[in-house]
Amino acid sequence: MDHFLYQNGELFAEDVSVAEIAKVVKTPFYLYSTATLLRHFNLFDEALAWGPHLVCYAMKAASNQAILKTLAEAGAGMDVVSGGEYARAIAAGVPGDKIVFSGVGKTHEEIKAALTGGIRQFNVESEPEMRVISEVAVSLGVVAPITIRVNPDVDAKTHAKIATGKSENKFGIPIAKARAVYAEAAALPGIKIVGIDVHIGSQLTELEPFEKAYAKVADLTETLRADGHTIERLDLGGGLGIPYTRSNEAPPLPMEYGQMIQRSLGHLGCEIEIEPGRLIAGNAGILVSSVIYLKNGEGRDFLILDAAMNDLIRPAMYEAHHDIIAVEEPIAGVDQQPYDIVGPVCETGDTFAKQRNLPPLTAGDLVAFRSAGAYGAVMSSEYNSRPLIPEVLVKDDHYAVIRARPTIDEMINRDTIPSWL
Repeated sequence: MDHFLYQNGELFAEDVSVAEIAKVVKTPFYLYSTATLLRHFNLFDEALAWGPHLVCYAMKAASNQAILKTLAEAGAGMDVVSGGEYARAIAAGVPGDKIVFSGVGKTHEEIKAALTGGIRQFNVESEPEMRVISEVAVSLGVVAPITIRVNPDVDAKTHAKIATGKSENKFGIPIAKARAVYAEAAALPGIKIVGIDVHIGSQLTELEPFEKAYAKVADLTETLRADGHTIERLDLGGGLGIPYTRSNEAPPLPMEYGQMIQRSLGHLGCEIEIEPGRLIAGNAGILVSSVIYLKNGEGRDFLILDAAMNDLIRPAMYEAHHDIIAVEEPIAGVDQQPYDIVGPVCETGDTFAKQRNLPPLTAGDLVAFRSAGAYGAVMSSEYNSRPLIPEVLVKDDHYAVIRARPTIDEMINRDTIPSWL
């Protein structure tokens, strides 16, 4: 469920007209709904209410500080994967003891910043990283809480580019090596083992892969406890998918996911951490764009939009589907027609959809890409020297621009010409 609905013949975000925002902000822009963000966070929080838990929002999905602050004030922790994300979380007012630091390539500087500023735990990805954390912690005279990410070699049945739990993926240590790595961790100074971490991929649409992975985690927990390790937290990552289409097929609900976690791991008495990103932010955002031209091609018509692949890379990168709708509600019974929906970037890959049925549209009409809140703005670029587009947040009947569009001059003036030119 989201809060982007037609009212009186036009699309609204909560109680604000999308067309009215477009008049002021100008297209293209990202538009987020506070009510949807909070609803989706609360669904996860309620799904784990059967025991101690923390829902850490995976901020790589959408990291604007206004979004982070909205979720933090509702009780969310944060899952970060870089020093920049850590700094963003701190700037948004998230306390260090609610920030989990994931990612396969943590640098010495990032580790030091997190230990200095406060951290709930590092999710360790490799033995070399664990040794660096130990060295930095000792140099600072502090103790670093860690979990170790295990790779359970489970097929998440998702897109190859977002699968993370198979043996050939770069993430975590092979689960067969876990006892040896935990033994090394226990012997290192400046390290405190607090639990186990696992994350098998993104956009999972069924529970079976999770259950297989969590069964292995349950067995490992018992084994490590028998070896004398304190395992008090289980960080289960994120990955639950969202419905990108309006079909009847839908991924499992957060409550079903929470019940499965309780069945699989509840008997261990551990605090549960999860790190959803896409399901919190995905359907909470849309991308609003204008038609520049209607181009009649040979055997097909093209809608050329002012949004492009640099604004929303997912269709080009992942062959991803986004429902695209007219901002002005179609008249009941109007004949739809197929369009190839493309952007103005000089690449054939700048194609959002082929032969997608929409009501008749022409230059100046507004369209909205649904489910664009996750991995939209954060993956955008200035390719073709196109400025980053604004982000807008709605709450009830008002809105605010939470990231302004830079001018072309501002974008160009970041370049520095060397003295010899």
